[in-house]
Amino acid sequence: MTSENAAVEAIDLVKRYGAGGAAPVTVLNHVSLAVERGESVAIVGPSGSGKSTLLNILGSLDRADSGAVAVNGVAFEGLDERRLAAVRAREIGFVFQLHHLLPQCTVMENVLVPTLVLEPSLRPAARDRAQHLLERVGLAGRIRSRPGELSGGERQRVAVVRALVNGPGLLLADEPTGALDEASAAALVDLLVELNRETQMALVMVTHAAALARRLQRVLRLAHGGLAPWQDPGT
Repeated sequence: MTSENAAVEAIDLVKRYGAGGAAPVTVLNHVSLAVERGESVAIVGPSGSGKSTLLNILGSLDRADSGAVAVNGVAFEGLDERRLAAVRAREIGFVFQLHHLLPQCTVMENVLVPTLVLEPSLRPAARDRAQHLLERVGLAGRIRSRPGELSGGERQRVAVVRALVNGPGLLLADEPTGALDEASAAALVDLLVELNRETQMALVMVTHAAALARRLQRVLRLAHGGLAPWQDPGT
């Protein structure tokens, strides 16, 4: 790893898929990426280009065939699944297109799920952080509500707070606005950008929406296995 200030750094990632004797398809072909603390990066590209695969590798949910990844200076190479899970819990937050909230649990209970991996002595501070974040995203009055009582935008805000409750240095968002209407999508991305600036976490977001991608500091395009600066068609 080369960048001391990188929240996440990937070098020379290669990922191929193949089954049933078919020739393998290369979705990531020697892809490298570094995102610094406090930086926001959008990744755009056609469907099937490997955007979600790249995000999953950065978040240790998938492994590349070759290459290296480190988050906040912790290299994934050589870590077993238990230690990778510990890195994910401590260093990485995830927001997906579907909120994946537990329907039987309240907003606060959903937000606190990631804190179950913490030492018991750390949980009161995490609960205080959860309360603060819910207030920050305008959900202080909804902490006892269940997901079925919330709007789509509110459910995604809960998912964002859940992703941030352990204080990660890296937030990975995979099409987080895909199930939202235009106004709710814009509001959610604005919230992510504001939290990115306030907490100095790194934000990497996959999106199909050019208008949303432009709200982030840097936009990259993944296509044909390669990652390159995006040529904005709107300029």
